[in-house]
Formats: sequence, C-alpha cells, structure tokens
Amino acid sequence: MSTQADHGHELIPRPEQTPEALRAALAVVAPGRLGEMQRTKDDAFAKAVEWESLSPVRGWVLAWARDIEIARRPDLSVRYARANVNLEHEDPDIAREALRELTAVLDEAMSAVRA
Repeated sequence: MSTQADHGHELIPRPEQTPEALRAALAVVAPGRLGEMQRTKDDAFAKAVEWESLSPVRGWVLAWARDIEIARRPDLSVRYARANVNLEHEDPDIAREALRELTAVLDEAMSAVRA
C-alpha cells in the first residue's frame, strides 16, 4: 500500500493496483463486498482468456481501485452515499443533481487512482 496521503483523513493508505493489495484493502474498508470482488475477478479473468486480452483484467483493477478509493476516503464516501440516496428522488431536479454529484465522485476517485 502506498504511504502518501494526498487528501484529508483517509481510513487506509491507497493500495497498490494488484489483486492481492486491492483485496487486502477491501477487507478493511468494505469486507461485505469481498464476495462481489471475487465474482467480478473471476468474470474478468474468464473474459481475458476468451478475448485473448488483458483489457478485462485492467478494467477490473481500475473499477475496484476506484471503489476502494471512495470507501477509504470519508469525504468521498459521504458524498457517494448522499448522491445514491437521492438518485430516485421524486423531484427530478434533486435526482439530476444527485446524478451529477455521483458522476463527480466517481471521476474524482478514478482520477486519484490513475495519478
């Protein structure tokens, strides 16, 4: 795991982008998602073999690095949860704003793990 924090409070350092490091990080920040991680990993590796390409594996790594980035950073985690709650709000303006905020959180997390 990296030791350099580039934001405020973080629950854990940003993990390296390897399956083992991502799994270890997820076990700390969102252990309830470990089964989902394993299923999506199995799917990504099966597609990699079928397609004769590492693209599905790289996509899997980036998706989980992004999700872990959100979970390890309380600032992003709170914004993500708040936006999710409002996605299906009866007021379309609130729902649209929630979608914009959710997109912003996902983009910020992805930018952080790609840096």
